[in-house]
Amino acid sequence: MPDRLILLAGALLAALGVGLGAFGAHGLRDLLGASELAWWQTAVQYQMWHAIGLVGLAAARVPRARLPAALLAAGTVVFAGSLYLMALGAPRWLGAVTPVGGTLMIAGWLLLAWRAPRA
Repeated sequence: MPDRLILLAGALLAALGVGLGAFGAHGLRDLLGASELAWWQTAVQYQMWHAIGLVGLAAARVPRARLPAALLAAGTVVFAGSLYLMALGAPRWLGAVTPVGGTLMIAGWLLLAWRAPRA
């Protein structure tokens, strides 16, 4: 992912995170139970933190950041997406997919940390 694509991914994830956060706080608070709202909030938080991380990664112009950025972006979509879907009523077995997204995010951060001294 070139720096511009990393920045684009981060910016789009952040914009979507703000929108989904507002939707959850205002549009879903009377429709969902406490557990579902907590899943929604967790998804928004992880999405926003990783969106900011991607924007920072692009701004810092870290060499060899494409694979870590791709892992972070994919992990964010899988992790947050599965939580959003479950909160909206998708089957609970989808919760088994959530850790896959978390693992991708962790792998992205670890790969970035491993590559940082070599940059």
